[in-house]
Amino acid sequence: MKSLKSSLLLHLDPAYNLARWLTRNDGDAKEVVQEAFLRALNYGDTFSGEDLRPWFLKIVRNTSFTFIKRQRSPQNFLSYDEEEHLVSIPDNNPETHLLRNEDITRVKVALETLAVEYREVLILRELENLSYKEIAEIVGVPVGTVMSRLSRGRTQLAEVLKNKSGSGDSR
Repeated sequence: MKSLKSSLLLHLDPAYNLARWLTRNDGDAKEVVQEAFLRALNYGDTFSGEDLRPWFLKIVRNTSFTFIKRQRSPQNFLSYDEEEHLVSIPDNNPETHLLRNEDITRVKVALETLAVEYREVLILRELENLSYKEIAEIVGVPVGTVMSRLSRGRTQLAEVLKNKSGSGDSR
């Protein structure tokens, strides 16, 4: 049990990241990760794979969706708090710093507009660097579906970003 607990602790950051993007709320994400952690400990004897991360992230994903259904309807998501999650990039040039943070915010807001099936595979692939096979295991779909969702998600994300930059932004 102690080995499982310490192994799970190594994956708390990716777990929180996934839960944050699915619940769209910091407090909810922390609650989901805590509940998922306890579930993983309780059902640790069912783990039979080599890599614990996809197994745990699947539990986090399922716990997130259960939490959302239990707490509120999907239409009532809280908006993303840009100020709280603005990435600080060290740079002596204030204009460069401002433009980078603006770009990061635009991408985060654009990700929020994507359907959850596209957003989750993009987060798992691009932010958590998981393989197609690991994502397929977590999401419970074939690898081909993961590849298709990634392609469609990237296309939609690019369209949203293109439309946002062409809709009156000064950039």
